[in-house]
Amino acid sequence: MKLSILDQAPITMGNTAIDALLKAEELAKLGDELGYKRMWMAEHHGTNSFASSAPEVIAARLAAKTKNIRIGTGGVMMMHYSPLKLAEVFKTLSAFSPGRIDFGVGRAPGGDSSAMYALSEGREPMLNNMYQKFHTALKLINDEVPEDKLYNQTIATPSNIVLPEAWLLGSSGNSALHAGRMGVGYSFAQFFMGGMTKEVLDNYKENFLPSVFMEKPEIKVSYLVTAAETKEEAEFEALPQDISRLWLMKGRLGQGLTPEAAQDYSLTEMDRMVIKENRKIHLVGEAKEVATRLQEERDYYGFDEAMICSITHSQEKRLNVYRLLARELF
Repeated sequence: MKLSILDQAPITMGNTAIDALLKAEELAKLGDELGYKRMWMAEHHGTNSFASSAPEVIAARLAAKTKNIRIGTGGVMMMHYSPLKLAEVFKTLSAFSPGRIDFGVGRAPGGDSSAMYALSEGREPMLNNMYQKFHTALKLINDEVPEDKLYNQTIATPSNIVLPEAWLLGSSGNSALHAGRMGVGYSFAQFFMGGMTKEVLDNYKENFLPSVFMEKPEIKVSYLVTAAETKEEAEFEALPQDISRLWLMKGRLGQGLTPEAAQDYSLTEMDRMVIKENRKIHLVGEAKEVATRLQEERDYYGFDEAMICSITHSQEKRLNVYRLLARELF
């Protein structure tokens, strides 16, 4: 089974943003050694919970520190950047690391409204042109002339580079349809809101048109995973992330607790019910149990690759999640 890594550079309690970024580098090196297919960095703004505000910058660092693993973004939030800038950045990355760069984009803001408006310098963000923006960026990356008059009077340099793989993130049939028609990969964010269906993934495959970026349909599904040697250890390490999910649902952001602090956190009966429901998208258990669940879902839904996001407090425990899954699935 093909496995990949999604990292948000989480800043857990007692750690700094610098710690989080250096841990991302350590994780990339491990993924490279273990044979993971790719590692993507997410984009988050206006929070002290994650240090990944500039995933394309982190990607440059990770690509320079690894040898075989593909490096990319999951994703760059398109609303904050022009298609020309997107093309220039990813063509530059690909020039330095040909054949190893992924251009993964998303349509969300990656932050709250304050961050969104600050990034647009107070202007009303353009929210309804994301697919056209992506289309224009793909044209520029491939050294083509876009239809849009704003962008067909210039070029995106460097030219004549090895094309990155292009991916559209999403969780809806609409995104799947557009990804298929553009001939790019489709990355479903199951770890975020759940809701994956065969219909959405089949919609992508049925509408896929081959392109210079991808010859055949490719579907990757992202999961939040806490795996360990024993069920008890996995539950202990998973509770901080369960609580962080509760906070997010209540509109609160904060640094993830330590497992010890999480044990002392007061949970209502309703909180416990919500955590139980959220376990549909947070896979927790022995590594073999989690691996079996991933294989079963791959077989049922028909995707090609599982991308694993793990946010345990201990870096060693987090690295071990990826070691254990590699042992079970490679």
